[in-house]
Amino acid sequence: MDPVTLTTDRLVLRPVGAQDTDAVYDACQDPDIQRWTTIPSPYLREHARSFTEQLAPDGWADGSMFTFGVFLHSGELAGMLSITMRALGMGEIGFWAAKQHRANGYVTEAALSACRWAFTHAAIDRVEWRATVGNRASRAVAERAGFTIEGTLRSATNNKGVRQDTWVGSLLPSDLGLPSTAPYLPAR
Repeated sequence: MDPVTLTTDRLVLRPVGAQDTDAVYDACQDPDIQRWTTIPSPYLREHARSFTEQLAPDGWADGSMFTFGVFLHSGELAGMLSITMRALGMGEIGFWAAKQHRANGYVTEAALSACRWAFTHAAIDRVEWRATVGNRASRAVAERAGFTIEGTLRSATNNKGVRQDTWVGSLLPSDLGLPSTAPYLPAR
């Protein structure tokens, strides 16, 4: 799929490239990003370069992962967001916010924009969110974006060699007033 750029009132969500390596590297030095995400720790410049120059562009090219840098209109990196395809019509969202840009609602705004795009342009009918139990900031973003928290998966995440319990939630097109690409028959 060709990469896309999305805009909101406050943000530009665009594919990342070599020009973003330094900003990604700097943001990922934050111990909280390394603690709560599955990025390597310690996070080296070569990790940032591999992410911006290979992993993110390859995901767009083969349709396996749609990565957006979350930028303020000034061009400053506020966060990162990806929707990774996990099954037919189902993607998993992951995100982080740069330390200096937390608690401004940027990631919630970006998540809503990216999910609307996924539902209307990428044939996705379910976006899952997962976070290690205890990652209250991630859960707050998911809840503000309208995700339904579905429960806790025991020992579901292996983060740096440690198995951890994981919260899981979902967002459906109907949650945003959008149609699905396939009929949905909810259990009753």
